[in-house]
Amino acid sequence: MTASTAEKMIPAQKNSAKHGTDNSLVTDKGSTTIADAVVQKVAGLACREVPGVHDLGGGAARAFSAIRERIPGASASAGQGVSVEVGETQAAADLQIVVEYGVPIAEVARKVRHNVITSIERMTGLEVVEVNISVNDVHLPESDDESAEQEARVK
Repeated sequence: MTASTAEKMIPAQKNSAKHGTDNSLVTDKGSTTIADAVVQKVAGLACREVPGVHDLGGGAARAFSAIRERIPGASASAGQGVSVEVGETQAAADLQIVVEYGVPIAEVARKVRHNVITSIERMTGLEVVEVNISVNDVHLPESDDESAEQEARVK
């Protein structure tokens, strides 16, 4: 691809050319729109793939998720702790994460940002312009032991 060709492309086309695919969302034959919920789920799943990420969401969202997991047939929300803005060719994401104790937070954030950007751009063809990460909590290993003791006590 020549520099002049790249300059004439819209961001989604530059993005697809960069990844070696032709995922143009706006063409002369029509346009493709991607719902916010789709990008939200992709970002949430991509974030959870990174080692060192324990959970997503603030305290209230995690508490609600814990209750939902105990209901038979209910499933966890892949988009918990993720908010997105989606335009015609671009997307931005805000993530709230909980990291494992002992991991370098800056390194986890870098890996999360890279994985989220790569996943969204590869799957949707949207250009990701921003991924903001808010680390809300640190998961301590003994937290699991205490909850297991409490569960055993009430059974």
